[in-house]
Amino acid sequence: MVNDKRLFLGSCFALITTAFSFSIRAGILPQLGTEFNLTAEQLGFINSMWFVGFPVAMIIGGLVYHTVGPKKIMLIAFACHAAGILLTIYPQTLGGYTGLLVSTFLIGIGNGCTEAACNPMIADTYQGAKMSKMLNRFHMWFPGGIVIGSLVSKFMTDANLGWQAQIWVILIPTVIYAYLFWGQEFPKPKVEGVTSIGENIKAMFTPLFLFMFACMAITAITEFGPQQWTGLIMSKSGASPMLILALVTGLMAVIRFFAGPIVEKFDQTGVLLGSAVFAAIGIYLFSTQTGSMAYVAAVFFALGVALFWPNMVGFIAEKVPLSGALGMSVIGGIGMFSTAIFQPIIGKWIDSNNATKAAEGLTGDALELAAGQATLGTMVTFPVILIVAFVILFFWQKKSNAA
Repeated sequence: MVNDKRLFLGSCFALITTAFSFSIRAGILPQLGTEFNLTAEQLGFINSMWFVGFPVAMIIGGLVYHTVGPKKIMLIAFACHAAGILLTIYPQTLGGYTGLLVSTFLIGIGNGCTEAACNPMIADTYQGAKMSKMLNRFHMWFPGGIVIGSLVSKFMTDANLGWQAQIWVILIPTVIYAYLFWGQEFPKPKVEGVTSIGENIKAMFTPLFLFMFACMAITAITEFGPQQWTGLIMSKSGASPMLILALVTGLMAVIRFFAGPIVEKFDQTGVLLGSAVFAAIGIYLFSTQTGSMAYVAAVFFALGVALFWPNMVGFIAEKVPLSGALGMSVIGGIGMFSTAIFQPIIGKWIDSNNATKAAEGLTGDALELAAGQATLGTMVTFPVILIVAFVILFFWQKKSNAA
């Protein structure tokens, strides 16, 4: 008999593992750079392995989900998480830098397998409004885990406990989810109307899926782009980057927990449109405000991005069901690829704005803040495009429902 509560709890701890790997590994980067004498570019390549392994595993997992089921995919996730964590602690076994590259890639694979297995498993377990509610509650543990992981990393770093001890912490939720999944019966993948991968792919070449595919690339960078760079930019604004991160991710977790009634009232299309509006306001405020107003910007930004990811995935599960697990994995995968692709582009924007502001006579902290805020001003373009796209989607779905 399927114990849906235990499986859901195990899924949440698996996503906490993903969040810890994101926040704690980010927190120890300076220590890794010092210990292994790594350049910023090398640290950047180590980080990129996380974003590469994630979508690769998601897409492959989506391809085989209906064949092998979620249980085997989560076994691979556990193996990769455990191996990646241990190799991070003992990277010298592969020569230090290479060991860190491989370990981060393995953890990325484990994270991608988690998404590939748990998203469709939750969609298979629950129906209708409850499915959207549970997907949002599942995804709340990514920002929630980032809050916990960031605070743990900061405390352990301040206490001089060493970066290896911090990596051991990632193993705690890993062991918990393995225990919760151990010996459990998993729901069988639903295949109503889907006879093959070919049917999935055919459904993915419909106008609605392709439209959402393009939108996902922009929603992902709207969420992760500012989060990757806001800390650096806001550090010169009189606001605490750690408090901004905690405020954004903490609010995201709370909003996702209570998202069920919101999605039920406004449907995913209305939620996505409202999210784009709040995200645009938040990023605009980040690009113009300093001091305590930066925290106000963080609130608007969190209100905007909190419901993007789970409702993009939920929309595909509900509105394009024949795309199956592969469709959900591809949507998540393009989000991660988009994030990886846009990071160097955003870096170039910062370099260009630095040169422009320096030519205007700015120096030091004032230069960094002005260049960063100019870059965030450019990023407002992302949610503005989404506002237009989701207005089109809103009326498109309204017309389809009427038909």
